[in-house]
Amino acid sequence: MGLATRPTGLEWRAKKSGRGTKRQPPEDMLRLITVAAAGLLPLLAPGLVWSQTALDHQKNESSAQTQNFANTGTPESTAGIDAQVQMVKLTPLPLTLVANDNRRNSDHKQTNRILWVVPNFTAVSADSELPPLTTAGKFMLATRDSVDYSNFTWTAILAGQAMATRSVPEFGMGMKGYGTYYWHLFVDGVSGNFFTEAILPTITHEDPRYYTLGHGNVFHRMGYALSRTIFTKTDSGGRSFNWSMVGGNAFEAGLSNAYYPSQERGVKQTAQNWGEQMESSVLSNIAMEFWPDIRHTILRRD
Repeated sequence: MGLATRPTGLEWRAKKSGRGTKRQPPEDMLRLITVAAAGLLPLLAPGLVWSQTALDHQKNESSAQTQNFANTGTPESTAGIDAQVQMVKLTPLPLTLVANDNRRNSDHKQTNRILWVVPNFTAVSADSELPPLTTAGKFMLATRDSVDYSNFTWTAILAGQAMATRSVPEFGMGMKGYGTYYWHLFVDGVSGNFFTEAILPTITHEDPRYYTLGHGNVFHRMGYALSRTIFTKTDSGGRSFNWSMVGGNAFEAGLSNAYYPSQERGVKQTAQNWGEQMESSVLSNIAMEFWPDIRHTILRRD
């Protein structure tokens, strides 16, 4: 992009003095005009710090311009003044670079998976503005979150952990027990995805995605991640109580009564399952919030 060619105060005065009279002014008067203009130029460009080299260059240009004016009656090329204008135009650039550097954390992008095994399709990179999801888009999001290879891998890890801690003793041990844990947890995950990302968000007109904050200190960002389980963005761009998260996890906990052993059913057990799902949602939000920083700092990737 070219610089503006509008003359500065010094250039305008030089042109005006060249056009305003045909009689050559006295040499002393020319020196007086040149010195006065050189003194006023810094005031016409506030914020610019003139170095001694720039002042010497200005004096040389002014002397050459005065000599040319005395010989021809017309000003010389304004290249020297244009160079000064260019210096003024470029001065704010370092401030812009500093501003961008202060926002560098927001340049770290989310990925579809965390550590290649945890589904992360609902996460939105910081400072991103996305159009609202349609009903079809919400169901596609839940489907992708459920059938991606990372969901199968993550469920396998959770099933191994559940069997090791014998969270449901009725499932037993060994390969048969592991298979029982696996399909129960897989159904839990799929039903939870559709309730919290598709069915309830469609009814309540809420956005099921997690919008990363990406800036501020650790405590501020952690508080933001915790609050996203209670509040969420709506399809219209506003904010509301997160019925999708709270109600969706409640529906998932209630549905589990249909396929878990009788010892794991009932109001008390359903409430406990709902609490565990909410806790999982909180941990998921925290993981999504700090994943871009972990990826950038530890894995050295943007």
